[in-house]
Amino acid sequence: MSSGAGADDDERSGEWPPASLADRLAFLLKHAQIGLAEVADPALEPLGVGGRELAVLGVLAEGGSLSQHQAAGRLAIDRTTMVSLLDGLEGKGLVERRPHPGDRRRNVVELTAAGRQTLRKGTLATGDAERQFLSPLGEADAQRLRDALRLLVSAHAPHRDPGR
Repeated sequence: MSSGAGADDDERSGEWPPASLADRLAFLLKHAQIGLAEVADPALEPLGVGGRELAVLGVLAEGGSLSQHQAAGRLAIDRTTMVSLLDGLEGKGLVERRPHPGDRRRNVVELTAAGRQTLRKGTLATGDAERQFLSPLGEADAQRLRDALRLLVSAHAPHRDPGR
């Protein structure tokens, strides 16, 4: 058999998802996320940001002046990852970091005007992508899925340092 796209088609020619995995939550969530990314990533591409960067912009917009540490806590990501994301966003002119007025050891991060505009456009683009992805469910089932996932995420929220 030749290699290339045809080989992938042959590998998936059986039942999808495979019967042995059709009820496995981890498998289903992983492939749902992959499917959503296939729709959402191209929607964000013209804005020059990815989904994780858009999440950072969103947290900064709702939190006012947050320290890097606080923003990382709200997103439940480690400080090193947050610094990397902020470096990229700052390089794109979407955020500004400056010393915290009350604690020079901390940085306060705020959106720039370009960051606010990117957040607005990105939120619209990802909203459209999510509606497209969820369209097989219909509106009521799509909302139930969101509600159920929100409940699960809230019930299993990562431990957060109260100082964040």
